[in-house]
Amino acid sequence: MANTLTGLIPTIYRALDIVLRELTGFIPAVTMDGSGEAAAKDQTISWPVTPAAGAGNITPATTGPTPVDQTIAPGTMTINKSRSVVFGWNGEEQKSLGGLYNQILVDQFAQSMRTLVNEVEADLAALYVAASRAYGTAGTTPFDSTNKVSFMAQLHKILADNGAPLGDLQIVLNTTAGVALRSLVELWQANTSGGDELLRRGVLLDLMDFAVRESAQVKTHTIGTGTGYLVDLTAGYAIGSTTVHIDTGTGTMVAGDILTNTKTGRDTNKYVIKTGQTGGGDQDIVLANPGIRVAWVNNDPVAVGAAYAANLAFSRSAIALMTRVPAMPEGGDAADDVTVITDPQSGLSFQVALYRQYRQVAYEVGLAWGVKAVKPEAIAILLG
Repeated sequence: MANTLTGLIPTIYRALDIVLRELTGFIPAVTMDGSGEAAAKDQTISWPVTPAAGAGNITPATTGPTPVDQTIAPGTMTINKSRSVVFGWNGEEQKSLGGLYNQILVDQFAQSMRTLVNEVEADLAALYVAASRAYGTAGTTPFDSTNKVSFMAQLHKILADNGAPLGDLQIVLNTTAGVALRSLVELWQANTSGGDELLRRGVLLDLMDFAVRESAQVKTHTIGTGTGYLVDLTAGYAIGSTTVHIDTGTGTMVAGDILTNTKTGRDTNKYVIKTGQTGGGDQDIVLANPGIRVAWVNNDPVAVGAAYAANLAFSRSAIALMTRVPAMPEGGDAADDVTVITDPQSGLSFQVALYRQYRQVAYEVGLAWGVKAVKPEAIAILLG
């Protein structure tokens, strides 16, 4: 029987050219991990996470130093999604289209891969809730004519203060923030930007060590209803605290809410809530690592910020994307032909399978993946 998919390879690659050049800024910005090939769906994959080390005084002695025990706790992630898009044709449908069939087939492959790409991109964008801190004004587009690119400097400061790797920084914006950035005259005037790439070709230049990208999947956060809460601990909370007890207020706090200490002069940082609370007061909330940067005092008021667009700045190594093609049983299934198509730009590999049925054929385009924010300290939100 003829290998039908071999003849369709040019058609499928035409579809790749159409779909994978859309605004998918997260996929090329994160760490792509191919080790998922060895993992079953929902199977945990672990890697060692070395803890921070403490220092001590050097004291001369007759024996060598005694090592301090360390607990090497594992980081984990899973491939938790195995998804596909299926479409098909019968003989009469193909015959009725004549020369249009091939073009429609290209579009169907393109739409299938587009669906899966957008799902992966959306999953990566949803990791904003794991970020350490935030900068900017919720509900206000960044890169205005006053602040210009100072937002980039502040995000760089957050990541640097957190000890994040600074060698491969990424920032992914929604198109509204992208418009504002492109509108800064200093960036597209050749005499001030150092080149004419933005003016002539619309290329978003690297800024302040960040590779600037855009995505259609940047999330808009819906806040909880919490209001009127106070810090509740007589001794207060030291720098680095992540769990904070609050009381007296009402309403909920949810993961991704931006929390500020509103005591005048106390702390100007904007913290991301990792674990919220269900309302009613007298509960703990958990902030993302590395915790508060200024000591808090008992009865300090805290407040949740407004809804925002979660533009994201991060070190590439802070977010992992694990992918593989969906698993087939040994010896194959009922598919007459199966092939794998890898996009050279994003690195995503799609499995394309052909199933011959009674007077019709079905095509399946599949992908398996999992995402994880592996280092919250190396992720920051640019509020929009």
